[in-house]
Amino acid sequence: MSVSSAYAPVPHSASVVRVSPSDGSPFEIAYERRGSGEPIVLLHGIGHHWQAWEPVLTLLAASHEVFAPDLPGFGASPGLLPDRSYGLPDVRSLLAAALDALGLNRPHVVGNSLGGRLALELGLHGQASSVTAFSPAGFWNEAERRYAFGVLTAMRLGARTMPEALVRRLSRTAAGRTALTSSIYARPGRRSPEAVVAEIRALRDAPGFTPTLAAGQHPAAVFTGTIGTVPDIPVTIGWGDRDRLLVRRQGLRAKRALPDARLVRLRGCGHVPMNDAPALVARIVLDTVRRVP
Repeated sequence: MSVSSAYAPVPHSASVVRVSPSDGSPFEIAYERRGSGEPIVLLHGIGHHWQAWEPVLTLLAASHEVFAPDLPGFGASPGLLPDRSYGLPDVRSLLAAALDALGLNRPHVVGNSLGGRLALELGLHGQASSVTAFSPAGFWNEAERRYAFGVLTAMRLGARTMPEALVRRLSRTAAGRTALTSSIYARPGRRSPEAVVAEIRALRDAPGFTPTLAAGQHPAAVFTGTIGTVPDIPVTIGWGDRDRLLVRRQGLRAKRALPDARLVRLRGCGHVPMNDAPALVARIVLDTVRRVP
């Protein structure tokens, strides 16, 4: 493996790790790195970028070294070459290789939505010291999956067809930000106009969106039955009680699949709780980290 020298920590400035594994084409992952201390990795959801974790990232960086990557094909991370798959096992393997290249041996891993599912996968494969997953994907039934994928597809279509000038105009008002982002935020008016414009652009331009959504239709994307506990590590699953994308009853399925996990209800939070209640999200993450023996 090779690592770009650009990954040397520069606060508030995104870096890139370039990985050349032996089992396929090389790939790049852009990431933000802040703080110092025991490492925490933050994984965003489909169509988003690492900035989804602001300001939680800043809160965590007060006591930990925090890495927030753009998943392959999202944000500033380029799409994968054709010999690479966007399926969960493959992306989990790519993330593990990137974390290894960055010198991160079993960090604490936190994820939202797709990122939450990837965090659980890393934990299941012994590649995390703790896992905190907010509304992780894959605990749906078929009707719920179709609904969620329909909403995501509509959001993507809107992002690709709406002129950016209109997005900018709408983002200047709380009502406009609600119209643009209420599918994922319970309190969209709290999102800054600049952040809304940036995330609409990230959704519009993501080469990984369509293949990731397609991979989510595979049976392997669904947790079924009881799979036991993630080995020897604390796991917390948080679910917003105003999640309109992955409804909160899916949290009960997650608890049945991971009986040793702690299930936390996030009051007043939508699908992306980092914007709705950043202090609460940071506290839940740190509580999970402190449970490591």
